[in-house]
Amino acid sequence: MPEVRLVGDNVEVGIYKTRQALTMAEEQELDLVEISPKADPPVCKIMDYKKFLYEQKKRDKALKAKASKVVVKEIRFGPNTDEHDYEFKKKHAIKFLEEGAKLKAYVFFKGRSIIYKDQGQILLLKLAQELEDLGKVEQMPKLEGKRMIMFLAPKKAK
Repeated sequence: MPEVRLVGDNVEVGIYKTRQALTMAEEQELDLVEISPKADPPVCKIMDYKKFLYEQKKRDKALKAKASKVVVKEIRFGPNTDEHDYEFKKKHAIKFLEEGAKLKAYVFFKGRSIIYKDQGQILLLKLAQELEDLGKVEQMPKLEGKRMIMFLAPKKAK
């Protein structure tokens, strides 16, 4: 490319020979950076490229920090959880989903209670059905070792 359009601070905006633009960048102890290669002539800017990369990394980090973090709350049941305990834990589940947290509900089978895995699955499906206004099931009840786990995600408020 014989010519480039030069823009930026402390330079006269205009079209220069590539060699001349490079010389100007070297005189200021900065870099000649191509901004828009498809333009005719290509657009270049004289800047400190390392500083530019540093600033960009800093901006990306700030944006990442602002991104919402997903909170996962857990609720544990036994295979033979009685009605009162179930209702108590369901209230907590409602509160968690309303706060926008994901919910991990699981039934923990101790010892030989694994023979009640059907009851555990019924319990989790009952919970999912009762909370369907607030959250949607992300993962149906699945047995992993001694735990049957189900995930619920909050529904977006309309």
